[in-house]
Amino acid sequence: MPRTGPVEEAEMPTAIVVGAQWGDEAKGKITDILAQGASMVVRYAGGSNAGHSVTSDQGLFKLHLVPSGILNPRIDCIISDGVVVDPAILVQEIDELEKRAVSTARLYVSASSHVVMPYHRTLDRVDEEKRGGRKIGTTCQGVGPAYTDKVRRIGIRMGDFTDPKAFPHALHESLTFNNLLLQKVYDSEPMDEAQILQEYTALGRRLKPFVRDTAWMVGEALAADRRVLFEGAQGTLLDIDHGTYPYVTSSHPVAGGACLGTGAGPTSIDAVIGIVKAYTSRVGAGNFPTELLDEIGAGIRERGNEYGTTTGRARRIGWLDAVALRFAMMVNGIDRLAITLLDVLSGVDEIRVCKAYRLPNGKVTERLPLRNEDLAGCEPLYETFKGWTRDISKVRRYADLPAEAREYVEGISRLTQVPVWLVSVGPHRQQTVLTGQAREGLWLRELPTAGAPALSVA
Repeated sequence: MPRTGPVEEAEMPTAIVVGAQWGDEAKGKITDILAQGASMVVRYAGGSNAGHSVTSDQGLFKLHLVPSGILNPRIDCIISDGVVVDPAILVQEIDELEKRAVSTARLYVSASSHVVMPYHRTLDRVDEEKRGGRKIGTTCQGVGPAYTDKVRRIGIRMGDFTDPKAFPHALHESLTFNNLLLQKVYDSEPMDEAQILQEYTALGRRLKPFVRDTAWMVGEALAADRRVLFEGAQGTLLDIDHGTYPYVTSSHPVAGGACLGTGAGPTSIDAVIGIVKAYTSRVGAGNFPTELLDEIGAGIRERGNEYGTTTGRARRIGWLDAVALRFAMMVNGIDRLAITLLDVLSGVDEIRVCKAYRLPNGKVTERLPLRNEDLAGCEPLYETFKGWTRDISKVRRYADLPAEAREYVEGISRLTQVPVWLVSVGPHRQQTVLTGQAREGLWLRELPTAGAPALSVA
């Protein structure tokens, strides 16, 4: 749907928040901040395997399916077509938000989004077990099997799931096939269709009021030049096409997934914000060239509370990898960076950033090899930055950061060739610093303070 008029360069209504690493970059915080000035937040990919933590004056919220803009009651929050929805988890999230006086009156779920069923979780688990020593490290939330059924064209979409006439037929078709998989391929017990039908029909009744044709909602918002924020899940290096295959997720976390998963045309996107942790973390299996297996890595893990929101698993920790980041800048079209968890590096004497790899044949490359076997032979070549000792969690102006911290931030910008827009120095909204390097083109000119109401929306 075309826009109704020209867009001023200084006011760019649409932006994508995308993870530029292996996920867990604190996208939830940045989405929550931007949502204070938005009119719509759209989650575009993934499932309940994502965990977005948001800290406000009301405390810590751990979200898995509900968009991170939900704490602004004046905006529309949309779970779009590209997301696979576990109805049990979504109902639980809605109930928990309502208990904490967070309204879900403007939460909408796409009628075209696919449903994660209990047999998907079982298939996820038994498939991971069958892999033996080549486990992917999946969260076993059923996301991969749900996307498989979607592509196989036997998936159950939310519109049918919440229709009491259509759901029994859709369940029978899908479960008949998946029970055969469980029995014949995985040597597991089949699942009870009648039991699932009873339990999930009740969940369908609960979710029916939230279901809409959200592609039209998004299209109309874009045509009216409303401020629309697209929220990604996981990170670039976990993308099914562009990630470090096979140790990837089953969807498109990259910025292009915002168009695929919502129905938004690519010409409607104005800005892409890459979220970059001040170091690197990874969950699950796969090669990790800058991984730290020493006390420095352990210290960063503890200070950064690097444990999965969904699983509680300890995350693997490493130095920042600019080789991987440059790849992420390219495939996403990132035009500004938000650096998060900078405060976690306070007290580290020397901070390293990988600027290139030495290949097994001795050649040096600045390009990321995505084949897992090729990545295994890469030796990281580092640039070293002097650390800082001062606690920076109370800093609110960029100029007040220690000189060493500013040199590190500017070094990341130099190594990626992308300006840094924002630096996060803690989990709260107010623990955020605008750098002044890339404010133009976004609606947020100043950051919300503690206790402040949401900013006005278009």
